[in-house]
Amino acid sequence: MKLKGYALGILSSVSFGLIPIFILPLKKASFSMDITLFYRFLFSALMVGGYLLYSKESFRINKKELLILSVLGVCYALSSEFLFIGYDFLTPGIASTVLFIYPVIVALIMFFVYKEKLTQLSVASLLLAFAGVIVLCLKENGLEINFAGLGIVMLSSLFYALYMVIVNKSNLKVSGFKLSFYSMLFTSAFFMIKAFGEDESFTIPSVSVFLNFIIFAFLTTVISSLCLVYAIKYIGSTPTAILGALEPVVAVMVSVFMFQEKFTTNLLIGIVLILLGVILNVLSDKRKSRRDKHKDLRNA
Repeated sequence: MKLKGYALGILSSVSFGLIPIFILPLKKASFSMDITLFYRFLFSALMVGGYLLYSKESFRINKKELLILSVLGVCYALSSEFLFIGYDFLTPGIASTVLFIYPVIVALIMFFVYKEKLTQLSVASLLLAFAGVIVLCLKENGLEINFAGLGIVMLSSLFYALYMVIVNKSNLKVSGFKLSFYSMLFTSAFFMIKAFGEDESFTIPSVSVFLNFIIFAFLTTVISSLCLVYAIKYIGSTPTAILGALEPVVAVMVSVFMFQEKFTTNLLIGIVLILLGVILNVLSDKRKSRRDKHKDLRNA
């Protein structure tokens, strides 16, 4: 089971890292991002919904769950929106790597909002992640920060972090599949409303574009989400989160080999620093959870 869990964790990360393969050609073709994301999440919701029907799980939710799941959908939608806008300003490799600092942002939110203590490991992880972002911004002639691109992708990371915090703190009593289904459904609704407001056409121009949407939804959303759920079940959240470090690595490799992004020394050092920062953050969180568990047992 452990081996299966690690394989699923790796597959989840790799599938999520394949996003540039589908997004960059559509951006070059000037295809509407709102329509692209609407169909990506709609088809993903339909596939996960099909699994819920197959497993005979109820779709019923109460008003509180409806509100929380709709907020989660908006957070996920804004995270996707800002990431794909960020591709216009930063290379896909750098954008995907900056996005991956979301676990560090989660730690900061928990510190400032929920007054959770930052351990020495947490502080070290924050410094490493920050150093990694700075190194990514270094060019031959010094520090050249594309503030617009960096800010936009940081917003993407922030909204993904908010998604994680809300899932963690809202005490939702729904399964991972139902949570994924409604999150994707509300995310697609967000882009549908946005596309309607901008009077965009929902017509899919060709069979090849339709197939692109289906494969895009299946590979980067459904496979990633389902493998993540089962990986956590088999090996736990900490090893799964560490395996998530493969996401930006895969995205960078895709960008280098398929879209001729330059693999510079700065890119390598930046990725390594951010990955080390995130892994330290995950280990710090694991250690804190273990301490809290021991404290609860002593007080019982």
